Amino acid sequence: MEESLSVNHLLGIKEITYEDIQLIFRTADNFKTVINRPIKRVPTLRDITIANIFFENSTRTRVSFELAEKRLSADVVNFASSSSSVTKGETLIDTVNNILAMKVDMVVMRHPAPGAAIFLAKNTDTQVINAGDGTHEHPTQALLDAFSIREKLGEVKGKKIAIVGDIMHSRVAISNIFCLQKLGAEVMVCGPATLIPKHIEHLGVKVEYNLKKALEWCDVANMLRIQLERQDIKYFPTLREYTMQYGLNRKILESLGKEITIMHPGPINRGVEITSDVADHSQSIILDQVENGVAIRMAVLYLLAMKRA
Repeated sequence: MEESLSVNHLLGIKEITYEDIQLIFRTADNFKTVINRPIKRVPTLRDITIANIFFENSTRTRVSFELAEKRLSADVVNFASSSSSVTKGETLIDTVNNILAMKVDMVVMRHPAPGAAIFLAKNTDTQVINAGDGTHEHPTQALLDAFSIREKLGEVKGKKIAIVGDIMHSRVAISNIFCLQKLGAEVMVCGPATLIPKHIEHLGVKVEYNLKKALEWCDVANMLRIQLERQDIKYFPTLREYTMQYGLNRKILESLGKEITIMHPGPINRGVEITSDVADHSQSIILDQVENGVAIRMAVLYLLAMKRA
């Protein structure tokens, strides 16, 4: 009996099991060999039509999904709300129903409203992959981050991961916390007190306000960008002041007395949360994360499509 996911959609890490994550990783291992060979395409999803519906700007996630879909030979429809009838007042459900009327099998959706992907899954009969919903979750990013840690350090269990930066507005941080904990890692969040959600320690994470202490504790530092577009008030005086307190530079990295792995979900604000000489350092696996994103998304698309069969 072939293994399969316990879910019909990927709405968030919270909804999937440890076994699901391991199955996605094993499948991604296989697809990684595919994307590194001369002929990078497999005919696996030849009869599947996938719509990428992005109500928020995205470059890396959208391109990564599109590449994953094309590597699997799926038919791909791209939809950006800025150039669509959404600007004329069309609702989410109308937009999606119109696309589904075109006989789409799977929808990859990014939306500014938390819970939008769950709403869609409940109200349509298509399979839904959440590519980020507001400040709620971004499951494929968490999966590719954990997969990259596993690839670099051998396993995730027992490792100490510090997530640094704008925790308050980050769906990546929440999905990462859920994913890393399910895999047996210890997680710490670090940033200004104004950007750490109240009561986050109830999720079982450590909280640290001093960057140097967080870096001395961790094996891996995942540096998040400041999400200015989600901030309706000022959470710190200036970007310069934030960088002085929480920016990771070469001097700090070399003062640690140990090697840590540096990650960043992108897009990088070079010179703010991380300097160029750290982003491009041998301890950084930022470009590995990008490559692994395609393999992880191929794995998720394939495993969900197998649930349709």
